[in-house]
Amino acid sequence: MRSDDGRETYYVSVGGKEIVKDRGATAWEFEIRANEEELYRLQDLFEELASLEEAEVWHFTRHPFETASTEQMSASTADVTARIYRLLHELGTPETKAFIERMRLE
Repeated sequence: MRSDDGRETYYVSVGGKEIVKDRGATAWEFEIRANEEELYRLQDLFEELASLEEAEVWHFTRHPFETASTEQMSASTADVTARIYRLLHELGTPETKAFIERMRLE
């Protein structure tokens, strides 16, 4: 249900990079309230993370012993993951925010 500020409830799986409206549609870890712009921001971050993960797999299979760029790629993935958790904290329900704070993910 959409509120006056345009926000709706979504259920998010970080590992699955999924955002759904139906609570029972998939396994999820976080409940958020987001408007369209915020939802697009989260989707963009998931797409960026997926691209980085694909690049890492390709890189590791081609250059298994090269450490400098491997470290840079891992740092980029960690940065995007941190941005995802910060946004989830910003948009999260009180339970979501509390969980992220307890896990020190934000």
